[in-house]
Amino acid sequence: MKLYIIRHGEPDYEHDSLTETGRKQAVAAAERLALESLDEIYTSPNGRARETAEYTAKEVGLPVTVLDYMHEISWGGEGIPANGHLWTLSNWMISEEDFDFRQNDWREHPYFKGNTATEDYDFVTKNIDEFLKKHGYIHDGTRFLCTTDKREKVAIFCHGGSGACVLSHVLALPFPYTLTVLPYDYTSVIELSFPVLKGEYIHPRIELFNDVLHTRNISSGLKLQQKSE
Repeated sequence: MKLYIIRHGEPDYEHDSLTETGRKQAVAAAERLALESLDEIYTSPNGRARETAEYTAKEVGLPVTVLDYMHEISWGGEGIPANGHLWTLSNWMISEEDFDFRQNDWREHPYFKGNTATEDYDFVTKNIDEFLKKHGYIHDGTRFLCTTDKREKVAIFCHGGSGACVLSHVLALPFPYTLTVLPYDYTSVIELSFPVLKGEYIHPRIELFNDVLHTRNISSGLKLQQKSE
């Protein structure tokens, strides 16, 4: 199975929609994704993600299914600096504190213990496990049991935060580490490959990350998520 994670286009946060630039990015992404022969399209319930997904759906002639749990995650909490902004805090943990993710649990760090993002992370990852199970992959520790011989291509349109939850969980990487070292831009395409070996344990691989070539004349560079829901 090929799982594509696509971030929404440049947003108008106030109206939860796309800007004019965001719509151009979504059109370009649709043309790019038309090359992949997708089988299924899913989206976050947020307007900016749904609008981005609709361009691809129209281009390839597929319906869009909403995954309520893939909405953008929230962040913040009492006494947490930087308003709880995940990317800022994660960068501090790595760059300033040299936090040892191998020995310490990121969930117990003051930046994340009590941060609403941690609860949202658990909600997203629990549901994405159910999603993958339905597609033939049962999560077991840091590996997956393949129960299918189908070769599907599935796209999920989501956000910087909820998409990072999926990457962290599926690739068995600490969440703050993932936020810091694997950021991605508007309408970027990420491709995860799940080997089809029915009855065997597998681990997904990153085949493509932050592919934004389709927006080379539209976007001005990486932008992290700035709003929580």
